[in-house]
Amino acid sequence: MQNTVPILDVLIVGAGISGIGCAYHVQNKCPDLTYSIIEARADLGGTWDLFKYPGIRSDSDLFTFGYDFKPWKEKKAIADGSSIKAYVEQTADENGIRENIRFLTRVVDLDWHSNKQYWLVTLRCEETGHTEQVAARWVFNASGYYRYDKGYAPEFKGQANFSGDIIHPQHWPEDLDYEGKRVVVIGSGATAVTLVPSLAKSAAHVTMLQRTPSYILPVPTQDPVAKFLRPLFGDDLAFKAARRFNIAKQRWVYAFCQRFPNRARKIIRNLNVKMLPEGYPVDKHFNPPYNPWEQRLCAVPGGDLFNAISEGAASVVTDNINSFTHTGIQLESGDHIDADVIITATGLNLLPLGGLIPKIDGKVVSLPQCVTYKGMLLSGVPNFAIAVGYTSSSWTLKIGLLCEHFTRLLNHMKQHDYLQCTPIADPNMETQPLLNFGAGYIQRSIDKLPRQGVRFPWSMSWNYAEDVKIFRKGRVDDPALKFEKSVE
Repeated sequence: MQNTVPILDVLIVGAGISGIGCAYHVQNKCPDLTYSIIEARADLGGTWDLFKYPGIRSDSDLFTFGYDFKPWKEKKAIADGSSIKAYVEQTADENGIRENIRFLTRVVDLDWHSNKQYWLVTLRCEETGHTEQVAARWVFNASGYYRYDKGYAPEFKGQANFSGDIIHPQHWPEDLDYEGKRVVVIGSGATAVTLVPSLAKSAAHVTMLQRTPSYILPVPTQDPVAKFLRPLFGDDLAFKAARRFNIAKQRWVYAFCQRFPNRARKIIRNLNVKMLPEGYPVDKHFNPPYNPWEQRLCAVPGGDLFNAISEGAASVVTDNINSFTHTGIQLESGDHIDADVIITATGLNLLPLGGLIPKIDGKVVSLPQCVTYKGMLLSGVPNFAIAVGYTSSSWTLKIGLLCEHFTRLLNHMKQHDYLQCTPIADPNMETQPLLNFGAGYIQRSIDKLPRQGVRFPWSMSWNYAEDVKIFRKGRVDDPALKFEKSVE
C-alpha cells in the first residue's frame, strides 16, 4: 500500500526556546534529515511570546538559560521577556529555521502506526479549522509543561463583589490602566516579585499579599564575569567564561543549600536585612517555613523589589484572605487592604506534554505508567522524545544536552538502518515522581506525569557535569533501548 501522507524524519512540537534549539541541532548534526516545527501560536518564542505582563523576565541568567552555540551579548544577565524573544527570533532567522515552522497550526492527534513505523500526526489550522495529516518517524515534544490557555486561579470568597479589575498575569490586557491606582498582587513567587517593582513605578501603591513567604535573593543586574572580560576578550570568550562560571555557581549554591540549609537560610536572611529599611520585619515576610531550594529561589536583579519597599512604593503583607470586598481584600487577621486592581499571581496549571497525549495503534498511552529513559524518552513509546529541563538550575541547560543526545541517537539509527527505537523498562522497577520539587504547580499535577526510576538510565539527573558525560559522550546503543529495522 502506498503512503498517502508526506513523511518527515523529525516533527518538533512547539517553536519556543526548546523547539528552536532542537531544530538547530537537528539541521546541523543531522543535515540529511527533514524536520518541521509545528506551532499553534502566530509567532515563535513560546513563553516569551505568551506573557505580556509588566516586567516579565527570566529567573535564570541568560548565559546559562540561552543557547551554548549563540552568545548572549546584552548587558543584563537576567533579561526581560522581549529581549529573550528577540534572541530566540535571531537564532531562528540566522539559521534558516523560521522557514521550517508552520505557525497557527496545532497538533491534535499523534498515533504511532506499528505496521508503518511512523507517527501519523493530525494537524489543525487555527484560522480555518481545516485538518490534515502528516507522518513523522520521530516526534520531539517541546511544547512546554503548562496550560497556555488558562493559569491557576483559585476562586476567592466574595470575588464577584470586587468593583475593580481582577487580572491573572498569564492573560494581561494590553489596555490595563493602573497608573495612580492601588494594586494588590496576590502571590510570592517569581511572577509576583517581578510584577511588584515594575508596577510600583507608576501605581499609587503596590501591596504584595502572600500566604507564605519565598526566598528572595538579590543578584547583580550585569554578570560580573562577562562585564570584566568583554572589553578585554570580546563577546564570545566572555560568554563562554560567564557560562562556565554560572553553571558552576548554580550547582554550588544548590549543593550548599542542600547540605547546609540552616547556614544558607541565615545568609539569605542577612542579605535581605541589608536591602531593607532598619527594623523591617524580615522574619515575618521573608522567612519561608521550608529550606532553601526545596522550592525555586526568586532572583531580583539589582534588588529592585527591596528598593521599591524601601522607597515606600510597595509593601508586603503576610496573611490569609478571608474574602474579597467591594473595595479590596478582607484578611483573616481583621485587616483590610484597599485596592483598585487585584492581580492573582497564583501560579500555573501544569499540562503534561502540552496536553498532547500520544497513542499507539489507536490506544492512548497512560503517561503515569511510563518511566522516563534519561529524562528524554518514555518506556514503551517508540520514537518519541520529550523536553524536561532542570529545576535546580537553568531549565534549558538540560534541554541543550538532550537535543545533542537526540541527534546522536538519530545518527546512530541512520548508520545502522534502524527505523524504530523503544525504551523497554522492567515492569517491576521501583519508581518515584518525575520531579522532586515542591512548587505548587508541580505538586497539583504530579500524578499526571510520567515517573522515573531510582537508577540510571531511568533516573533523572540534576547534575550538569555528570549529564555532559552522559549525553555528549555516553553510549546511545543502550541495552535498555530496543532498536528495530523495517518491518515491511
